[in-house]
Amino acid sequence: MLGYLGPSGTFSHQAAMEWSQGKEDIKEFSTIYSVILAVSEGKIDRAIVPIENSIDGSINTTLDTLAFDVNLFITGEYILHISENLMVKKGTKKEDIKIIASHPQPIGQCSRLLKDEFADTKIEFTNSTAAAAKMVCESDGSIACIASPNSAQIYDLEILYSDCGDARNNSTRFVIIEKQPKKTVTDHDKTSIVFALENKSGSLYNALEMLAKKNINMTKIESRPMKDKLGQYIFFIDIDGNIDDADIYFALDNVRQNTLYYKFLGSYQY
Repeated sequence: MLGYLGPSGTFSHQAAMEWSQGKEDIKEFSTIYSVILAVSEGKIDRAIVPIENSIDGSINTTLDTLAFDVNLFITGEYILHISENLMVKKGTKKEDIKIIASHPQPIGQCSRLLKDEFADTKIEFTNSTAAAAKMVCESDGSIACIASPNSAQIYDLEILYSDCGDARNNSTRFVIIEKQPKKTVTDHDKTSIVFALENKSGSLYNALEMLAKKNINMTKIESRPMKDKLGQYIFFIDIDGNIDDADIYFALDNVRQNTLYYKFLGSYQY
């Protein structure tokens, strides 16, 4: 069983369907926290959750939950192209639209269309793109929404403007979360860790020095505040390669020895 952030019609729902390819039952949850916790409690086998968007950056809820609240592993990733579409009830024309509804993120990512074509139209925020699509389905035709193509099929809507986001390269990186780490080693692996450091000069350099010495490519570094102390941070890092590689194993062990807190999040194919 694969869990995802619902309701049906969200981009997370689309990612779950595409990644599972119909080979696994999928189940929706109301929050990212609840779907990750369901894996930890054994209610589902795995979850697919967003961790990073190419425009808006990291998904903080996913990072914080993996760092502080559960002992789970990333076992894979899936990149979903985010195609934002302005859609209406069938038969609705542009001039009939009085309200455009969506989650705040796609509203912000379609600002050019909204400014050029709907400058005087009221914007209404919803909890998800799917909730906005449901509003349109149940409306009198005066409401439009910005949502995924999947929503148009689920709620029987018509797309007036397809792929209308400001950036054509808008993508979201989803990760697969499971109880046990991935054992398979491939030529295209990535390793993720999280750690905290003493607040003193050179601490980050000392922790990462071994990565540079071993020519290990660091593909991402992200800082997040520790929740219990102002001015204290944790760092999320992705590197190329698998922890079963000796150079990477000993380099990460060096990182562990130079940190206050260290957590291995998994090695997995990308």
